[in-house]
Amino acid sequence: MVHKAQYIKSKETPISSILQGGYNHPLSREWQQERQLTKNMFIFPLFISDDPNEETDIPSLPNMKRFGVNSVIPYVSKLVDKGLRAVILFGVPLKPGVKDEVGTAADDPNGPVIQTIKNFRKNFPDLFIMCDVCLCEYTSHGHCGILNEDGSLKREPSVQRIAAVAVNYAKAGAHSVAPSDMMDGRIRDIKLGLINSGLENKCLVMAYSAKFSGNLYGPFRDAAGSSPSFGDRKSYQLPPGGSGLARRALIRDLDEGADAVIIKPSTFFLDIINDASKLCKDYPICAYHVSGEYAMLHAAAEKGIVDLKGIAFEAHQGFLRAGARLIISYFTPEFLDWLEI
Repeated sequence: MVHKAQYIKSKETPISSILQGGYNHPLSREWQQERQLTKNMFIFPLFISDDPNEETDIPSLPNMKRFGVNSVIPYVSKLVDKGLRAVILFGVPLKPGVKDEVGTAADDPNGPVIQTIKNFRKNFPDLFIMCDVCLCEYTSHGHCGILNEDGSLKREPSVQRIAAVAVNYAKAGAHSVAPSDMMDGRIRDIKLGLINSGLENKCLVMAYSAKFSGNLYGPFRDAAGSSPSFGDRKSYQLPPGGSGLARRALIRDLDEGADAVIIKPSTFFLDIINDASKLCKDYPICAYHVSGEYAMLHAAAEKGIVDLKGIAFEAHQGFLRAGARLIISYFTPEFLDWLEI
């Protein structure tokens, strides 16, 4: 019950109703945020092709390019100077005949990912290097594992192959491996592979634990050349309505040894990020602002519907409110500038 002394006499308004003085200044508005965006939260996706000097625009991903092992160095150097702390690498094999049924090119020692890891370790000693671990970019069929004759995924050899790729990335110097395939049991095999290689204390396993199937991956597949040649990925990526299944997948990956978890996509799945913040409260939680989400914000800005900087901040602050600590974002270069102000 509010006492009479707590009312403003002229209007009979409770003093507790007067809130606007607490956020009337830009700085006091920042103080109202429980968590604020910082540069070290951002992980920047990089597409690295097997053409060493490539630098090609990706039309469906505004401001993003596909780079070669050589051309990516000067680009990343400028971002490191602005405060870039972490990247996640996606290999893109373009040479004819490189793809096969088991994704041999994924961990080719002379391939784009392993070569980029080594170059980044040499040129950017303080940069945290993550590697996406999947086979879809490297398989002739475009699926995320090894197939049975009927086109379904064969779990055990798929997991063994994915674990081998992850371990080879760690051996090359990756600080983190991030399996995005969604195969059952792959976190356990990756962790065992790291232990058997003596790398368990040198490589963080960040699992794509709650990765949903849907319509938001088109620009990424354009960039990485990873569209399946038949069918879709609904039998192994999570159904968009499956919140309970997502919670079970998060718990499974923690039980198998994941050091951190990723929720993907992000904007349409804030409830899953919030669920993860409770189920995985002692672990880093990463939101992946995927290619389709990024492209939609650019499209809306181009039509004059939104202000690009404003809507990007709203989206990314939403991830923090939901419980994320880290964000994989194509907006990373812009935030490196925006967060200077």
